[in-house]
Amino acid sequence: MMQRKFLLSIAYATSIACFLSSCQSGEEKKSDTSAADTAVAVAKPVEPAPAPKPANVVVVKHKVANFAKWKSLYDSHDSVRLKYGLHNYIVARGTKDSNMVMIALRMDDVNKAKEFAALPDLKATMQKGGVKGPPSFMYIDMQMLDTTTNASPNRVMITHKVKDWDAWKKEFDSHKQVRMDAGLTDRAVGYEFGDNHMVTIVDVVSDMKKAEAFMNSKDLKDKMTAAGVEGPPTIFYYKVVQRY
Repeated sequence: MMQRKFLLSIAYATSIACFLSSCQSGEEKKSDTSAADTAVAVAKPVEPAPAPKPANVVVVKHKVANFAKWKSLYDSHDSVRLKYGLHNYIVARGTKDSNMVMIALRMDDVNKAKEFAALPDLKATMQKGGVKGPPSFMYIDMQMLDTTTNASPNRVMITHKVKDWDAWKKEFDSHKQVRMDAGLTDRAVGYEFGDNHMVTIVDVVSDMKKAEAFMNSKDLKDKMTAAGVEGPPTIFYYKVVQRY
């Protein structure tokens, strides 16, 4: 009888030990799994945040009788521009005609910018500043802007109509190295607000002779045709004289 009780006690103790061993093993496995999950979570790559969209701009071009006189009036009109959400960006002069002035302004709202352009006060100020003829306004929905510092202040702006924005952009991107070989660095790309068929490109010019040769080349003409450009482009060479 005593021997039977002793054997039962040993069996009971053994089962308790096995149970405890099983629980500990389960906890270790759970702990190992949790650690593995944590390692996977830490190793998972973080998706980069998308680049912010560049500020939209209004580009104004007109001819002046005297640049210094015009510039003085332009600076005095700054508070009015700010009221309409327009912020100074650059002032430039034409390379071939230094009295041809181009102004680029960052705009908060395209409708407010158009209100500003229609102000009688603006027309009077332009006349007082010696502006010749009617100015041109372009309201650009900016898609790309490279603000990397570049030593050259010389630029070229190309504006043309395209059949399809996406098809044109694909061809344009594929031609980047050719532009770089011609001394051109892409600075900005955008299209007219509400009309992505009217495209504007700005390039930094590091070699004017090579750039002009490229602009007149058969290679560029063929590429434009393949990209769906309709009609001849408008090309304007200019020099940035003030950056705000």
